[in-house]
This record gives sequence, C-alpha cells and structure tokens, in this order.
Amino acid sequence: MSVNNKRVFYVKYLANPIYIDILKARPDVRLDRIENESPEDFYAPILSAAHVYQIGAARDELAPHFHVDAAFLKRTPKLLLVSSNGAGFDPVDVEACTDAGVLVVNQSGGNAHSVAEHALAMMLTLSKRIIQSDRRLRRERDVNRNELVGNEVEGKTIGIIGLGNVGRRIAALCKGLLGMTVLAYDPYLSAEVMAERGGEKVELDELLRRADFVSISCPLNKGSRNMISVREFALMQPHAYFITTARGFIHDEDALLQALRDKRIAGAGLDVWSKEPPPPEHPLLQFDNVLASPHTAGVTIEARQNMGRIAAEQVLDVLDGKRPPRVINPEVWPRYAERFKQAFGVMPG
Repeated sequence: MSVNNKRVFYVKYLANPIYIDILKARPDVRLDRIENESPEDFYAPILSAAHVYQIGAARDELAPHFHVDAAFLKRTPKLLLVSSNGAGFDPVDVEACTDAGVLVVNQSGGNAHSVAEHALAMMLTLSKRIIQSDRRLRRERDVNRNELVGNEVEGKTIGIIGLGNVGRRIAALCKGLLGMTVLAYDPYLSAEVMAERGGEKVELDELLRRADFVSISCPLNKGSRNMISVREFALMQPHAYFITTARGFIHDEDALLQALRDKRIAGAGLDVWSKEPPPPEHPLLQFDNVLASPHTAGVTIEARQNMGRIAAEQVLDVLDGKRPPRVINPEVWPRYAERFKQAFGVMPG
C-alpha cells in the first residue's frame, strides 16, 4: 500500500476527533489541517494536491476564501470530493462542483436525534411559556403566575416542513410521545412515504393555516430560500409558534420580526440565523417570546461523534473507489468516475 498518496484536508474544525483517529489508521491517507488565518504559501500546496476537502457546514465559521466556488475549484485541480461536516453544506456551490466533476456529500441523519430533540424542547418551552417565566423571575419581584398561563401540546397540530431524517424524527416524537396530529409538507415525497414517516401530506398553505406549531426541517436550496416570508407568516394562526432548526435564509428574518411586532403569531424558536451567531442587539432577540440558540440543535456529544465517524467512513469509501451513501449531486458520477480513474488508475464502483 502506498504511503500518503491520498490527500485530505480540512480548515479549522472537524465534527469530532474520531475523524482523525479513523483516517490516521490508514497509511495511504495524509490528513492536513489549515487555519482560517494560514498564509497562502502554506495552504496553496495543500489545495493543489488534495483529493478530498472535509469542509465545515457553518458558513460564518469558515474564511470566505475557503468556501467552495468556481474560483476555489481552480486552485484544487485534483479535488474529487467535498465532504461537509454536517447535514448542511452552505459554504459549497454544488453546481460549481458538478461542473468541475467533483462529488459532494453530507452527513445527513448523523445528528437527526439531536436536532429533533432540540425542536421538541423549543416547542415545549414556548408552549409552556418557560422562557418568559424565567426572564420575568430574573427581572421582577412578586411575579403573577396567572399572567404566564401556558398550553399543553397534547392533541395539538404540528406542521413539519421537510420530512427527511430530522422531520420524520420530530413526527415520531410528537405523534408517539405527545399524541399530536402531524401535518407535513415535502414536495419530494409521496403521500404514501410521508404516511410511513408519520405525517399527513398537505400543501404548504394548508399546513400554515392549520398548525399550532410550524417546524422547519428542510435543506436550504434555491427552492426553499425565503420560503417563509410575509405572506406565509400571515397565514399562520395568532396562537401558533414558528420553530426552525434548519438553515438561515429559509425564513425571512424581517418578515418574522414584523409578524412578532404585530402579534400575528405567538412566538418563535430560532436556532438558525442569516448571520451566525447573531449579535446580542439583533432585534429578534429583544422579544421575550422568542427562544434563541446559536445553531446548536445538532451540537451534542453523541451527534458530533456520530457525524465525525460517518464523515470519515464516507471519505474512505470514496478513496477506496466505492460509492458513498449520501451524495448531494449524483448527476456528476460519470464525469467524477473518469477523474477518479485518472487519479488512481481504477474506475470507482
């Protein structure tokens, strides 16, 4: 087996050190680390020799010149694979990768339990008005508990937008644990598949009109960008809560701000933002009925270890000529396969 002839690099972060442990067990793989602040004379040779880029999933944690776009791909002529640390892949221009014959994979499903539990925790905290109670106790004396009456979630309706790995887990928890009705909007799934995953397939407008809680669990793409804006918030019921653990830019923050100011909805649970983390003076953080977290829904010990393991296994699958299970751009495969053969002398399976 050749030593260090397969080159992998990452910038600043990995999901978990288990990734390093798994790759270091392979003498044919070399793993390089680059910092956001690394000088060009250090990182340029690494980029030019790399076959795999293990990229962070959070766009604002990664220096812009390490985001994958057409210009970046010109600096990585041997690159075969871009592998996201998470389920999302915001810093990656997938179309540019496809044009360049580069495979893109994510680690979808690796943090599904953590993200679903976070969404459920937000729903319960908002419904029971725990966050408002906590804040008032810290600011006031003799708080009147009758001003903080909450609601049970049993028997209520949750509308889940995106019934993939996370959405189906939220559906299972809400339906099985809490006895809720589950509506779901996902244009990529049939009614039969959605029923198997615990949701009743409806159109987006119907979901927004009927749901007591609206939960976003879909990926960010051209079709979902600004999917929830002024019109959509206006369709929601005044007592309904908006929760998102997906990606910033799927909902319009200005539209949400206005909906809260006008009391058109009851509140929101926000784990994702257009700028992450949001500054303390962000207007949405000034509402007591907004529960906020800095994109930490999938950040648990268990999820990080799982994501690191899955990422390492997918990278090794690719370097061993196998087809990985979580391909974002499957249409690139024929061209990618030819490039793989040029690099390693064999066609991938």
